[in-house]
Amino acid sequence: MQTDEIEGFESLVRWQHPQRGIVSPFEFIPIAEEIGLIVPLGEWILRESCLQLRKWQNEYETNPPLTISVNLSPKQFTQTDLVERVLEIISDTNIEPDSLRLEITESQLMGDSQATIRTMNSLQKIGIKFSIDDFGTGYSSLSYLHRLPINFLKIDRSFVSQTPEHVKNREIVRTIISLAKNLNLKVIAEGIETIEQMQYLKSLDCEYGQGYLYSKPIDVEAATKVLFESSISNFQTITDNLINNVAH
Repeated sequence: MQTDEIEGFESLVRWQHPQRGIVSPFEFIPIAEEIGLIVPLGEWILRESCLQLRKWQNEYETNPPLTISVNLSPKQFTQTDLVERVLEIISDTNIEPDSLRLEITESQLMGDSQATIRTMNSLQKIGIKFSIDDFGTGYSSLSYLHRLPINFLKIDRSFVSQTPEHVKNREIVRTIISLAKNLNLKVIAEGIETIEQMQYLKSLDCEYGQGYLYSKPIDVEAATKVLFESSISNFQTITDNLINNVAH
């Protein structure tokens, strides 16, 4: 947020139905979980996301390289071979493990937390990073934070959407950012929609942000165009700086 540069993308799945049009994941994901399709669907999403990331990294060199965030369903954590499957996808798509961020929700920790933590530890050892999604809306946040192998906290949009005008939400956001820094975690603010929200979060030294202020959910072609325009803008900035340095 401090440099206004694109750091990466979050991968979202949408169903383009021939009659109904766009079907919300809030409709079809629970059904996929119920009938047992979420595991192959989740694996397909992860593979496609990593493939697309590899293409972007090849076309647009950034420092550090672009990242991709992918949500994992609680059902995927019940896979006995989840670690092996993720490793296979990383190997097949030829991305660096630290370019991949896996997102889990607080509610996922309410089940077999020890098994979840063991799986997360195994994946983190190879370089994959973890984010807690929608932080502040679950029940297990503080009791597990000190034991979880996580790298990022994502502040839920319900807190961000009413800052800085809402006093209580403002203090909640401030507290979460302070807590994260004390635990050596990075913070991603979700649901940023106004310049005022962005400026307030910047004043708190929030590292990353996402939301409609930057972009609504877009397809691959539109995202690639955004990257192209960003690369042109960055190149122009570098050129201007070089010219200024020579002039001085």
